[in-house]
Amino acid sequence: MTAAIRPFRIEIPQAAVDDLRQRLRRTRWPQTFTEDWSRGQPVAFIRELADQWLNAHDWRQHEAELNRHPQFTTDIDGQTIHFLHVRSPEPHALPLLLTHGWPSTVAEFLDVIGPLSDPRAHGLDPAQAFHLVIPSLPGFAFSSPLAGPGWDAARTAAAWDRLMKRLGYERYGAQGGDVGALVTRELGILNPQGLVGVHLQQIFAFPSGAPGEMEKLSPFEQAGLASLERFQKHNGYVEIQSKRPATLGFGLVDSPVGLLAWNAELFFGFEGEAADSMDRERFLTHVSLYWFTATGGQAAESYYENAQTGAGYRELPNAAPTAVASFPNDFRSVRAFAERSHSNIVQWTEMPEGGHFAATDAPQLLVDDIRRFFARLG
Repeated sequence: MTAAIRPFRIEIPQAAVDDLRQRLRRTRWPQTFTEDWSRGQPVAFIRELADQWLNAHDWRQHEAELNRHPQFTTDIDGQTIHFLHVRSPEPHALPLLLTHGWPSTVAEFLDVIGPLSDPRAHGLDPAQAFHLVIPSLPGFAFSSPLAGPGWDAARTAAAWDRLMKRLGYERYGAQGGDVGALVTRELGILNPQGLVGVHLQQIFAFPSGAPGEMEKLSPFEQAGLASLERFQKHNGYVEIQSKRPATLGFGLVDSPVGLLAWNAELFFGFEGEAADSMDRERFLTHVSLYWFTATGGQAAESYYENAQTGAGYRELPNAAPTAVASFPNDFRSVRAFAERSHSNIVQWTEMPEGGHFAATDAPQLLVDDIRRFFARLG
């Protein structure tokens, strides 16, 4: 490692923790005439989350869990980049870049770090092990403040390649979901020297209107069209963050419950379908990281930047070896649509369970799929 890489440790001042609790106690709750999910997050549900955040969530415990993993910062293209760097004890390990999405953080990967980096200790074949690099997206958490405009998925992908080369990794793989999938897809399009392959949880590709294209869908993909319709019905957060993130930011950095409710919009499902199954403690860790770093508004900027350029959605040629893991409680990628721009799909998995944040709600399935893909590439 070079002098441009600085050790980092999360140390939130106690005054900031106390301030959060005071703000939570002083919450002004909206009046409502319905407690269903048809108009947004129900007050009763957000009250439950806020009560857990105030009275049960031990920030210091989760801070310590994150600090068990080596962390660093560096500057790339004028932007501070924070990242976890977990080296495997296996000498032949392949460097692997993991990129989180919105509204999550590097904490998204806490359950997969051990099995991927130290498979021997987790009862897995040590022949497939990884040195892990897990960066915070620009403008998210400790990759802040956002230094300026233009940080779309393509620019971030180029920065990630520079980060890996700066760490001395001349050969590496990449994986991501949500915004992380957009960045990782752009990395495949860039296809820099040394990139072994990309593993994606989503390829956001849609019908083109070509004759017969819908006839190629598998039963799994056909069932996913209902999920797509539900997403299009409820995805107001995409519209707002793509068009007016700065206005939204005032509420996200000044009201912890405003941030809590906004970030719950995608995490627990638009109709509350994951309200009972998703790890609420992990979610509160994500929200705490956004709150303590005042980056709720800056994180939203990534949607604005991608909307300007189409990065992450552009059907530019991707010749890098590609894997797709499609989870049922998520946007279900369609292989026939993806193949319009991805010419080297070598693995496609229709998962039996799991959702949008698979590293949290289906970690073993994700770990197995990542290991299988990169084992194929040698």
